[in-house]
Amino acid sequence: MNKRVGIAAVLALLGLSGLFALAQNNKITYLANDADPTSGRHGLFGRLAQECIKQTGAGITYEAQGIPQTDLRQKLQLLAASNSLPTIFPVDEPSFVTQLYKNGQVADLEEVFKKLGILDKVSPAALVLQKSIGGGKFLSLPLELNIEGFWYNKKLFAAQGLNVPVTWDQMMAAAEKFKAAGIQPFAASGDQKWPLTRLINGYVARKYGPDVMERVASGELKVTDAGFVEAAKAIQDMGKKGYFGQGVNTVDYQTALDTFMQGKAAMFYMGSWALRDFNDPKNKVDINNVGFLNFPVVRGGKGSINDWSINTGIGVVLNAKYDTAADPVLKCVLSNWGDRALAEMGQISGFKVTKTPANLSPLTKATLQKLNTAKSAYLWFEGKMSAKAAAVATDNVQLLVTGDMTPENYMAELQKALP
Repeated sequence: MNKRVGIAAVLALLGLSGLFALAQNNKITYLANDADPTSGRHGLFGRLAQECIKQTGAGITYEAQGIPQTDLRQKLQLLAASNSLPTIFPVDEPSFVTQLYKNGQVADLEEVFKKLGILDKVSPAALVLQKSIGGGKFLSLPLELNIEGFWYNKKLFAAQGLNVPVTWDQMMAAAEKFKAAGIQPFAASGDQKWPLTRLINGYVARKYGPDVMERVASGELKVTDAGFVEAAKAIQDMGKKGYFGQGVNTVDYQTALDTFMQGKAAMFYMGSWALRDFNDPKNKVDINNVGFLNFPVVRGGKGSINDWSINTGIGVVLNAKYDTAADPVLKCVLSNWGDRALAEMGQISGFKVTKTPANLSPLTKATLQKLNTAKSAYLWFEGKMSAKAAAVATDNVQLLVTGDMTPENYMAELQKALP
């Protein structure tokens, strides 16, 4: 009892007193990893839920609340400890999803989807990917199916007489030319940390091949090996040369995105979830001026330009103890998700599309084509890491990119945190 009261007090201090009672009967409670739970896909989920409540006549209600991404892990741990997790919520590390599943707090979606009769609504690629991330279990909703790479400003490249780079050396030469012309080469959020480790990941995937982090997980490779140190140095050099602009570690995600969309940066490494922003009419660059290229090949590397980083975005899970009165609504929402996400946001998801919108932008079509023709795929840098190792990788990358930690020390500290 004292422990329960103590957790409740901490939740109240952190502004989570409203969340403490989220998981209730006759209600779907949705937690967004965004301060605004009505934005982007969160807003679409809410609109669909309300529509489906009316269509099905289910006697339930829907409530959404938001948490900034940077506060998510700590607050989820508190909610889990107090058995107050909402119906649907995001989890930022696969290892934490697995932990919650083992604790009986996250549902096995394969069982739920079979019960609802919607397992066939999930694309085979998304199902395989989710099971790979979940240790053989389907634990996260594939609300997104993302392919990652560099988005680039076609006009800025043309103005500098530059071709689309296919090698790392060509990309760095282009970056130097942009910098000399007073144009920021890359937009990146060091505040979020993971956008920087994504670059390390792309480099080592090109150096060793797409299965590189699986080989690290099995012990075949160590992150202290020469190719990993080379990757860390390459990303550090980008920071030291000013390719990320000023104060990269203070730049949040939205600022980095805006820098690119306002035409102030030539390139932006990000997943295809950014399409929902590029498709927004407020995008000053104009979606027809945005191109998409894969991570370039590196000298002496074994990876191919046809290997892509593919994922289903931040994990979104279902509470194992959710009220089954919500089943008709969940079935309705998820059955329509693929079509609605693509039509309303240009967002590619892991749910099958039955109606391709006539007004789909050329960039979205081209991205879909790349996703459908990818020869092989790999996860993000921390995808196979424990929560401890992932924290070391992401926290220390801020020191690496500013030159306050050597590439050798960065990888040595990470190796210590790995099993």
